[in-house]
Amino acid sequence: MSTTAQSVTQRPPRSDAELQQMAKDHLWMHFARQSVMTEGPGVPIIVKGEGHHIWDSQGKRYIDGLAGLFVVAAGHGRRRLAQVAAKQAEELAFFPIWSYAHPAAIELADRIAHYAPGDLNKVFFSTGGGEAVETAFKLAKYYWKLQGKPTKHKVISRAVAYHGTPQGALAITGIPAMKAMFEPLTPGGFRVPNTNFYRASDMGAPTSSLEEFGVWAADRIEEMIQFEGPDTVAAVFLEPVQNAGGCFPPPPGYFQRVREICDKYDVLLVSDEVICAFGRIGHMFACDAYGYQPDMITFAKAVTSGYSPLGGTVVSDRIYEPFAHGDTAFYHGYTFGGHPVSAAVAMENLDIFEEEGLNERVRENSPLFRASLAKLMDLPIVGDVRGDGYFFGIELVKDKATKETFDDDESERLLRGFLSKALFDAGLYCRADDRGDPVIQLAPPLTIGPSEFDEIEQILRSVLTEAWTRL
Repeated sequence: MSTTAQSVTQRPPRSDAELQQMAKDHLWMHFARQSVMTEGPGVPIIVKGEGHHIWDSQGKRYIDGLAGLFVVAAGHGRRRLAQVAAKQAEELAFFPIWSYAHPAAIELADRIAHYAPGDLNKVFFSTGGGEAVETAFKLAKYYWKLQGKPTKHKVISRAVAYHGTPQGALAITGIPAMKAMFEPLTPGGFRVPNTNFYRASDMGAPTSSLEEFGVWAADRIEEMIQFEGPDTVAAVFLEPVQNAGGCFPPPPGYFQRVREICDKYDVLLVSDEVICAFGRIGHMFACDAYGYQPDMITFAKAVTSGYSPLGGTVVSDRIYEPFAHGDTAFYHGYTFGGHPVSAAVAMENLDIFEEEGLNERVRENSPLFRASLAKLMDLPIVGDVRGDGYFFGIELVKDKATKETFDDDESERLLRGFLSKALFDAGLYCRADDRGDPVIQLAPPLTIGPSEFDEIEQILRSVLTEAWTRL
């Protein structure tokens, strides 16, 4: 077969009706009710992105208020990222990093290690976040076996926290409704309270100050380690800002206390930064924003701004050491981990970060974004606005004075029956979610600024005002 230049196949453009029928017949969407296609009007079909906007197959434009899925950090339509992908694919489209290597993966590992704090100097590539968490879980268990402590296999994470869908990552995930249908799961996952200060009293936690609440929440990790036995606990998995439940930032001092606890009981600390790394909190790695040193960092999503799939686990020298000599190997990997095209795209994407100062932009504009969203606190349905960087959650309540939330039926009518579609119809793509209490989440591309903050606030105000009248 000749590999000389040939013209690209010209595929006929499909009408919206044709696409909807093909989707109905053959496409199984992720995390979605298929009934929207089989019994409903069909699914929104997104055909184009440019900057912080997306367009559907009807030609309507929307603000991308979720960066796709916390992914498109540098914005849509970056031609240079498409060009570097094409160039790499022409030179070397694929080769595994199973006993071999290629320049793109080598250079990217070097760059990521230089961004990472402390002695996190080794990068194990995967293709996404769930795989990165799975890698960290397996590595933690194997590491302790190599240390002569084979009973250290349990992992601790927080209530309502999402850490991925593979069997191991799902055991770490703290959302019961997402796990019940797949039980029995990989054993060893244990849950502690999260850092939702708005709901501190519901947890029996102190409400007098954020600092006091943070110490209380961290101490629940120590309590769980003691209860399960320090000789059985391998690692603690924590997101810098917890996503599921609606953007729970860490109270001041929280991670410092967690680090003390992990050191005291010889437990590894994994910073799950699949969402928070690469700019979402205004730093390459969010653990730098909060001043703590993990033993491993998981990443994915924004490392390529979504232009090609890539994930990875950054590992400390301490954990790598047993594998550096002799015949010990980590028998784990993924066919497409460290893919040449993805690694090349990541390098160019990180060039954009540095050239345009995207991290600095987030740090500078985050207070303005928060202030715009905080205006919504005058609405009776808005109970709390929280988050950090370009990552915010708006918790919806039935009664602001008592913080009474909505029951399951009310959440169903509010979120899926009205809000998700109404926000989209109003020109804002974001997430209305009830994995916990009902929230609206915003995580737009890092390129947006004050004028877009105001536009987002106006759309939210209009739709939430109508939502309240419908209740």
